[in-house]
Order: sequence, then C-alpha cells, then structure tokens
Amino acid sequence: MKHSLLLLTVFALTVFVSETPAQITDFEVIKVYDSASHSAFTDLVRFGDAFYITFRASTAGHVPGKKTGEGDGTIPVLTSKDGKSWQKVAELTKTAFDLRDPKLSITPDGRIMVLMGGSVYVDGKLLDRQPQVSFSDKDGRNFSEPQPLIIAPAIKNELGWLWRTAWHNGIGYGAGYGVAAAQTGGKQTEPDEPAWIFSLTKTIDGVHYGLLKRFELPNKPNEAAVRFLKNGDMRIFLRCESGNGLLGSAAAPYTDWKWDDLGIRIGGPELIVLPNDKLLFGHRLYETSGASTVLSVQGKDGKLRVIAKFPSKGDTSYPGFVIYENKLYASYYSSHEGKTSIYLAIVPLDKIVAETEKPLM
Repeated sequence: MKHSLLLLTVFALTVFVSETPAQITDFEVIKVYDSASHSAFTDLVRFGDAFYITFRASTAGHVPGKKTGEGDGTIPVLTSKDGKSWQKVAELTKTAFDLRDPKLSITPDGRIMVLMGGSVYVDGKLLDRQPQVSFSDKDGRNFSEPQPLIIAPAIKNELGWLWRTAWHNGIGYGAGYGVAAAQTGGKQTEPDEPAWIFSLTKTIDGVHYGLLKRFELPNKPNEAAVRFLKNGDMRIFLRCESGNGLLGSAAAPYTDWKWDDLGIRIGGPELIVLPNDKLLFGHRLYETSGASTVLSVQGKDGKLRVIAKFPSKGDTSYPGFVIYENKLYASYYSSHEGKTSIYLAIVPLDKIVAETEKPLM
C-alpha cells in the first residue's frame, strides 16, 4: 500500500449538530497521564487483578513533524489496582515507525495483546502502513517487541490498518480498513478516487490474519469496534469518514450482514455489551460548540441518544471500556485543559442500564 494511503483528517467534512443534553452527570473523572506533548487514542482492559490502559504518546501531534522521525509515536502501557494510581509497565517503540491507536484484548491463552497501527513517515509524508502487535507474558509485566502482522496475500495490499481485534470462542475477529490501489500492468497506480475497503478478518494467534468478509460500504468506512452478544451474534460499530456512524449485525458465521444508520457522525468508536445485553456506545460527538467524548445508547428509532458527556473538548475521544464491580470505567483523551491528556471516567453502571430501558426508547 505504499504511496496509496490517505491520511485521515479528524475534522474533515464534519457536520456539527446542535447541543445535546446528557442524562448522567454523577461520574468521577481522573487524569491518568499528561507527560507527553501529545497523548491520544486510548484503550482499557482488566487483566488479573488490575486495570491496564494504553495510548499513543508523541513529541509532536496527530502525525510526525516534517523532519524524519520527529514526533514518532510510542505506546505506553500503564497499570493500576484501583484506576486512580497508575504505574508504567512498558513503553512500546519501533525504530522508524509511528506507532498509534493501540487496542487491547486478552488472548485465549491468557496474555494481553496490544494491536497497533504502524505508520512510516519521511519528511512528514506518509509512505506506508504496517500494523503491529505485541504480547505480554502471563503476569502482564513484560511485553514483547512490536512485530508486523502477517496478513493473507489476498488482502495485504488493501488492509493498511487492522483497527481492533475481539476474541470469541478462541477466534480473534479483526476489523480493518485501507485504501485500494488500482492495478495496471502488474503495478500499483493511484486512482483519482481510490476506494476505501473495510474488511472483517480472522486469526487464531493474533499474528496471522485471513479474510472473512469484505464490505462494500459508502462514505469511506474505517475505524470499528467489534463485540459479541450473549447468543454469539456479532455487532460492529463503524465510523464513516464522510457519513453517519453505522451499526452492523450478523449471526455466526458472520458473513451475512445488516447495516443500520445511527443518525449522527461519530469518531473513535468503542462498544460494550451491557449486563442486560443492550449496547453502550462511546465516541466523539460533533456539536456546534465543538467536539466532545460521550456515551450513547440506541433509541427505538435505532438512532444514537447521548446519555453522558465527559469533560472534553477539541482534540478528544477514542475511549476504551471496562465493566467492573457495577461501574463502567472509560478511558479517553481530551484537550479541554490545554494540551491533550489521558483521562479515566468512572460511571455508575446502574444509571447506564436504566437509560437503555426507558419506556420511550
């Protein structure tokens, strides 16, 4: 995919909506990290008896500076027993790579898996993407060096970013995307309007990935969260660069899909299945006053309804979710206090569940 990928712009083609009231306001917010010049793109997991949070840290911003290597992203991994006091256990780096958007999962053999994007920049220009992965030991104290994913040849050139993998019955299902390059005489050329390809992949080891389903969806589909209901049905919460967020639904073997328009533009999608088997959505919300990080549920019309809005502004979103001891723990990043920093919101779970069961929904 060299020379064929487009750099996503956070606020490109964004349509802002009017102010949205939030029903849940009694939550606690903790600042986890603000040491780097730019800290963003979080995820969260509970492993053993501790929380683990990860994110991208950079000396520049969303992308490296114009000098080669300037602002290359690293991936810190922090841990905490209570969600309030955090200690760093690892910082993943790779020479000449901008590591970004780390996503956490627990492998079937009981290790933390860190899936991350690997972007190669020269003089501020994006030349290539090679997704990377790292694994912890069984104690969650040591992490392997990032290694490239091994992607099936049939989709390797169109899967520049494997954005998240979720495990179910010993199989990892990875949602990823890329920009397809036209083929002419055996050589890649860049078409005037390259197609954005969204795919669902399968893995049994977190390293090797093969194609399960290729989707033909409009509006430049990209970032996605994959989750499973109690009966094994899969849901995909999908961001579209130039359209509303979508919710995909399928039963095993996950090849026959239905897609619903969620009614609003979203960014940085996260999804979790609540104890009542309803869905909780986390995402960036675009309003007339600017962007913020929110929690949403679906109404009876199928559209998203905001139920909580975290202290956030501007460069913000990319939450990670954990349910623990009747509370939702939600990591996210925001620039509302100046520079981008990492935060953890702790929300009473019963308040969230009650919002999903309101009669008018």
